[in-house]
Amino acid sequence: MGVRVVTDGRLGYASSEALDDASLGWMLDEAIVNARLQPARGAGLPPGGALGRSDLIPEGISAVVEAKGAAVVELESVVVADARVDARFMARYAETETEAVLGSTSGVDGGYRKACAMLMVSPVMKRGDSVKRGWELDVAKAFHPLDPTRTSQQTLECVGRHLGATPLRTGRYDSVFEPDVADTLVRLLLFSLSGKSVAEGKARLAARVGQRFARDLITLIDDPTLADGLASRPFDAEGAPARRTPLIEGGALRSFLHDSDTARRTGQANTGHGLRSYASALGVGPSNLVLEAGRGAALDDGVIVTYLMGVHTGANPITGDVSRQGLGLRVEGGGLGRSSASRSASTCSSCSSA
Repeated sequence: MGVRVVTDGRLGYASSEALDDASLGWMLDEAIVNARLQPARGAGLPPGGALGRSDLIPEGISAVVEAKGAAVVELESVVVADARVDARFMARYAETETEAVLGSTSGVDGGYRKACAMLMVSPVMKRGDSVKRGWELDVAKAFHPLDPTRTSQQTLECVGRHLGATPLRTGRYDSVFEPDVADTLVRLLLFSLSGKSVAEGKARLAARVGQRFARDLITLIDDPTLADGLASRPFDAEGAPARRTPLIEGGALRSFLHDSDTARRTGQANTGHGLRSYASALGVGPSNLVLEAGRGAALDDGVIVTYLMGVHTGANPITGDVSRQGLGLRVEGGGLGRSSASRSASTCSSCSSA
């Protein structure tokens, strides 16, 4: 259990994993002491009401344990049967089930349950002196949509295509980012779209609401109401109802992600993106980010970027500059790689984006 208190405009937090009376009393006292150590910023608890109880867990998560174990065995068997696999680092099935209950002295009262299941495998593949390690993760809201054969084949394709890679000659290339790479870059952009960054004076886009700053092809939406979304929820960590929030539309900045605190500090609307665990302070975070599909891309000559390395150390979330080593596929004459399929993958050592 976690508690957030407001005293004299100051916020304090504390938590306890023991729920006896003495521990809960200590937790409340600790939160009050912590609040008194903080600067007064006119903080308060947002008003709310009854939110009900929502169960977002489908029946499919309750498959028998034997079936889940068999899926892992099949996943690993298909992977290691490939002659190029030199070692299997990991094969795993995992599932999580979460229940959150929220209440406040300002009237908020509600709760929900949700779950997800996942298959993951990480092989080391080898051909001659070329060794590559990679992984594949398949996640669903239930067990039954997972397909170990599909996951294993995707893994072998994604890792195996980089065997025999050679350095790419330095230069400027037309590039297409695969979905996982695009996802990585979108997540870097989230720092600039966070109301917390705006409140702390760290967002370069702070004064650009309503202005276009990207290509008109870009529309980014956060939607916690998606029926099949892995991060769907009926309300945020403060009880603000979930709603679809356009962040970028046609390249124009429409909104930042806000909780009640960042909304108050910036004078902008609360978008219902308060995020916290029982043991953390209140933060701001997305749910289901949707980068809407564009018109598609054709690439006759250039690079398909398939992986970026060490983005957490090679990206500046404040300036937005990104410069990292990556892996990719060289496209020449409308086809992948060179004439030999075994040489279709190339190390894209100069593929960086700013």
